[in-house]
Amino acid sequence: MKKTIVLIGILALVSCQNKSEKQFDQLEKMNWLLGQWENTTPEGYLTETWSKTNDSTFTSQTYFIINKKDTVHNESIVLTQVNDDLIYRATVKGQNNDDAVDFKLTSEAENSFIFENPKHDYPQKIVYKKVNDKSLVATISGNQQGKATTESYPMQKK
Repeated sequence: MKKTIVLIGILALVSCQNKSEKQFDQLEKMNWLLGQWENTTPEGYLTETWSKTNDSTFTSQTYFIINKKDTVHNESIVLTQVNDDLIYRATVKGQNNDDAVDFKLTSEAENSFIFENPKHDYPQKIVYKKVNDKSLVATISGNQQGKATTESYPMQKK
């Protein structure tokens, strides 16, 4: 009888443990994104800093600065797993009444994650591609004022 109770207890513990380990597996695939990424171009300085808020959520602050002092782009991003969906929620200061816009993970391939929102004005697609442990390319694309547009932002990990 004692052996049966111990066995049931062990099985319950193992089954709970496996379930919690797999609960946020979509988000875990993007652990490589955590840290500070940056790119300096003649146009200015881009920085994107990702941190883990909890098991289901990463957050980021993105800035584009010109003349070493003027912030021309300020974006807050929440990357969160809700059930089996990975959601990229972007809030850009001064756009969309400062409301967040959601993009859902629609595709993933080797080190490439595609988030889409076909109803958004621009962009409709956001892609993060891990080139290697120290390099990524973020690309936004879609139709902007009736014209197909793509912008890529290569970044290095600091």
